[in-house]
Amino acid sequence: MPIAPPRRCACGHTVPARERCACQKRRDLARKARYDAKRPSARQRGYTSEWQKARADYLKAHPYCVMCGAIADTVDHIAPHKGDQRLFWDRSNWQPLCCLCHSRRKQRQERCGANS
Repeated sequence: MPIAPPRRCACGHTVPARERCACQKRRDLARKARYDAKRPSARQRGYTSEWQKARADYLKAHPYCVMCGAIADTVDHIAPHKGDQRLFWDRSNWQPLCCLCHSRRKQRQERCGANS
């Protein structure tokens, strides 16, 4: 299998193939920090002890990830609720996901606008 050559970052540094430059990592951290500073807390978004109980019951009834079949550990809202409590508590809008699918596949779908 051929090895990809290093590439030149926009800042001028040479970066090994399939790696990110330190300047790109710093920009990402700063962008995420700005987003998190504006974002309400989990409790303010509705993730209370009542949610934890409902989540545990749901995962007990639906133990497997709907995307890959692994053990589910996350209850995902199929359509983002965006603060709508009716949609937040609508169990037909919930799906069990494993951490990997929630962190990678589902987030990618949302960025592409599949569930807006």
